[in-house]
Amino acid sequence: MQFFAYDHLPPHLALISRMFAYLARDIITMLPRNPERSVALRKLLEAKDAAVRAKLYAEPRSLTPEATP
Repeated sequence: MQFFAYDHLPPHLALISRMFAYLARDIITMLPRNPERSVALRKLLEAKDAAVRAKLYAEPRSLTPEATP
């Protein structure tokens, strides 16, 4: 559960990460320990990381100045 911790995050990111932590806890509680559970948790961690990055995402700035008429 180390990688699903969210207390260190700012509130707007903790809100996103917390949902994944709850689901990870449920997976650990409800499923037997086996390679497939490990895969499920690893993919959930990938999804959590992507969701947090999506919240942080900013449209890239143009590298060239826009032409003004």
